[in-house]
Amino acid sequence: MESPKKNYPSYSRTDSSKVVMKDNEWKEVLSPEVYYVARQKGTERPYTSKFEAFKEAGTYYCAVCGNALFKSDTKFESGCGWPSFYEPISKGSIIYLPDNTLGMKRTEVECGRCKSHLGHVFDDGPPPTGLRYCINGVVLDFEKAKEAEKKYEGKH
Repeated sequence: MESPKKNYPSYSRTDSSKVVMKDNEWKEVLSPEVYYVARQKGTERPYTSKFEAFKEAGTYYCAVCGNALFKSDTKFESGCGWPSFYEPISKGSIIYLPDNTLGMKRTEVECGRCKSHLGHVFDDGPPPTGLRYCINGVVLDFEKAKEAEKKYEGKH
């Protein structure tokens, strides 16, 4: 999938330094949809993400900063309407925060590099972790696995 997000000044798949920007700077560089979810802790409508039923092999990144978040082999069909994963790519890729809004006790997940809101994690996922990272697709970017590209190219 193409990524217009690569134009964001904070976007890098190799830089692991923390991204710190003021709210007005984020508002200038992010699309309204990404800004709403990433910076205002919004939620996209269920079943609207291009990644909800997406099955390509590769890596999911933060659409705001390029931080690696999830491998495609940890994605599963949860039926909740948002892309779901059972494990992040690394311990530092996700930040966990208590979220008691809307009268619920939940755990919010943010990008470990730029602190963009990604979604929530629940304890009703599959083995081996039992977790379900319910992630807004608008804040995800994807890169197809190199091996998958080679296999695909070999069939033509």
